[in-house]
Amino acid sequence: MASTIRREEMIRKAVKSDEAAIRACAEKAYGRYVAAIGRKPAPMVADFASQIAASQVYLATDDGDNVQGFIVFFPREDHMFLENIAVQPAATGRGIGKSLIAFCEDEARRLSLGTVHLYTNEKMTDNLSMYPYLGYREVERRTEDGFKRVFFEKHLGCSDGPPR
Repeated sequence: MASTIRREEMIRKAVKSDEAAIRACAEKAYGRYVAAIGRKPAPMVADFASQIAASQVYLATDDGDNVQGFIVFFPREDHMFLENIAVQPAATGRGIGKSLIAFCEDEARRLSLGTVHLYTNEKMTDNLSMYPYLGYREVERRTEDGFKRVFFEKHLGCSDGPPR
């Protein structure tokens, strides 16, 4: 029986030696979108080494420290920017993505940032319903870097979506 991860025990900051596992997770999580988008989505070609060095990447791991998912986020002016989140396809449905997003939101609150901003590709239709379920509001659609993106934001302190 799958269980929801406990954030305190299972989320940790990524280190340099995690880069290959992060890239493999991104390839598995986003690979199904290549045909629909017409090229690799941005998260599949991200500079994970630089993001890890900048302390922007956190991992959800299992009891054996195997990467189950990751999240990339960092403060930007007056908000937290959630740039990338991915969960291993075999680990979906266990609350890993939800816990990673909650971790990002908690970090935003800790830094007194009142909003989390993110975007997704319009072809990633699962995300278009998941983010509103988690309390995010669509604020814009535009083409950026050749990708058709849908932008969302969540004001923290307002409705936090379903219970964690």
